Amino acid sequence: MMKKTALWVAVASAAALAACTTTDPYTGMPVRNNTGTGALSGAGIGAVLGYLTNTNKGEQGRKNALIGAGIGALAGGAVGNYMDRQQADFRRSLEGSGVMIRRNGDQLVLVMPSDVTFDVDKSDIQPKFLRVLDDVGRTLNAYPQTTIDIVGHADSSGPDAYNQTLSERRASAVASYLINTDRVLSDRIFVAGQGERQPIASNDTPEGRAQNRRVEIILRPLT
Repeated sequence: MMKKTALWVAVASAAALAACTTTDPYTGMPVRNNTGTGALSGAGIGAVLGYLTNTNKGEQGRKNALIGAGIGALAGGAVGNYMDRQQADFRRSLEGSGVMIRRNGDQLVLVMPSDVTFDVDKSDIQPKFLRVLDDVGRTLNAYPQTTIDIVGHADSSGPDAYNQTLSERRASAVASYLINTDRVLSDRIFVAGQGERQPIASNDTPEGRAQNRRVEIILRPLT
């Protein structure tokens, strides 16, 4: 049964999206360059944020709050350039941290495996990971025109209701740390748990379950 903090992430495929590539100045790896393709950003692969009708603050409400706080929206080619720079900064600051960075069009996803963020069956952030979250917070504060969805996930071990609650607690722990310690503006953040509903690997093996136990931070430009 969905809780009112539930977040449905729908992935839409783009047909024949030709992405130019460039070299990440910090890692030397080829990455997509969106500077010249801002007009195509809506056609890229991305996440659609859905709020339940009993949630008192929808996506438009979040955008209105940010604009009211003096954070202007991005448009056109500026979107791709903005996300390119943000991706490069995250790659530099999170190198060797265990956090994986995925790029889907004009969306960034920071994937935080539970083995580097939380002990088994716990929602207290491991002390060794706090410095990594500080790096995440500093980069988020350097790019205020980014909305932040923090989503917890679990493997299929244990009851579904328990996994749902654990995924929510872990996502809330990450959000609380970023807000209270790194002073990330709370109006930018939406927190949710997906329980075991969105596995990225097989739950039939220990390795697969380890991948499914994760927190994802989904970053999108304010447009």
